[in-house]
Amino acid sequence: MDISWSEAILSLGIGVGLAAATGMRVFVPLLVLGVSARMEWLPLSDGFHWLSSWPAIVAFAIAAIFEVGAYYIPLVDNFLDLLAGPLAVLAGVVATAAVITDLPPFIRWSVAIVAGGGTAGIVQTVMSVVRLKSTALTAGFGNFLVATVELIASLTAAILAILAPAIAILAVLAILAVGVTFSKRRPRTRAVT
Repeated sequence: MDISWSEAILSLGIGVGLAAATGMRVFVPLLVLGVSARMEWLPLSDGFHWLSSWPAIVAFAIAAIFEVGAYYIPLVDNFLDLLAGPLAVLAGVVATAAVITDLPPFIRWSVAIVAGGGTAGIVQTVMSVVRLKSTALTAGFGNFLVATVELIASLTAAILAILAPAIAILAVLAILAVGVTFSKRRPRTRAVT
């Protein structure tokens, strides 16, 4: 197999950007991936063409609507974070493996598991901590804002991953930096006098 390293690096950037987006919302990036492949904007690896089928696109759209809606329900959003952790990692692996077209299967899957699954897991963990902090600091009222930011960031990261993979990776790093900063922030305590 003749490997085009520039194509492999580009597809890895797309995959990691999509994986990061799955760390914020599981199904939104898969929907973007499926639609992009359906419109022939993005080639898929062998065995992943099902992602661009109409049944898959419809399923991703329905799942995305339910997922987005559920994150706006207090306490349900925290419960969803428990389920979303493993699902985000799996979706990150699938999204990454689906777009890495120029590498042998063993290398593709190794990269997808480490880079795609790892990225999705890290992003999902940071966002879960942000949501828990928001719940603790605002009694859940701030979670609406967190859910909205996550949705916009996931959609933006997924679209950027396909259109401009390098910018997508930088955007994801910026989102992670903000999330880590917020999660480390301690609530202000008043001095008792």
